[in-house]
Amino acid sequence: MLWYKTWLDTRWRFLIGLGILACAAMVVVLVYPRMAALLPLVPTVDTGGEIGRRIRESADLVRDYRGYIWSQWYRQTPMTTATLFAALLGSGGLLSQGFSGGGLLFTLSLPVSRRRWIGVRAAAGLAELLALALVPSLLLPVFSPAVGQSYGVVNALALGLCQFFAVSVFFSLAVLLSTVFDDVWRPLLISLTVATALGLVESVSRELSPYGIFTVMNGEVYFRTGSLPWLGLLATAAVSTAMLYGATLNIERRDF
Repeated sequence: MLWYKTWLDTRWRFLIGLGILACAAMVVVLVYPRMAALLPLVPTVDTGGEIGRRIRESADLVRDYRGYIWSQWYRQTPMTTATLFAALLGSGGLLSQGFSGGGLLFTLSLPVSRRRWIGVRAAAGLAELLALALVPSLLLPVFSPAVGQSYGVVNALALGLCQFFAVSVFFSLAVLLSTVFDDVWRPLLISLTVATALGLVESVSRELSPYGIFTVMNGEVYFRTGSLPWLGLLATAAVSTAMLYGATLNIERRDF
């Protein structure tokens, strides 16, 4: 009953997110031939400065199909769509159900503890988040032959897992905030604001960027070295666990 109710509460957010990400993955693959055709038009003159460096780096990446997939999908999508749907899945919950519709009273009347309720909610949300990270990634190898290319399933799984561990931080933050605020929008907006702030810090600071959450999310270490960023994965898992534990304590202490 509890698992089914959690699914009913989050199914449309999950299904819409899965559909959008799956379509986006297909578009990224199918656009590759046009992108490759435009490469000769990219200027080879050294323009200097940070902007020139980034232009040259982007051009060099897309010359290779593996580099193109990483730069256009894993380096860009997690910072936008994936983070948005992670925060959406985590927002809302027991407090946002309110008394008026009877949802809160019904949930509290179920023969389960509050700890189990928040545990099921977190587990279901993380399972949906894992699907959002892996399914679109696994579609990349499926669609690649349509443009005469191939992409490794192992690469897709490894980079998808990097994305999952990192975006789970914003999911867990939204869950924690949902035990503080009694609406859906404040946890969502605060989580996205935190994500935006972290992204801006990483983008302007080359010293902090290698240790940032979005570097873990886009799997740059794996892309460049072939090794998973174990320290970053463990750190994000620890932060997510701590926030979910805080959410559990909050909901247990609430006086309804």
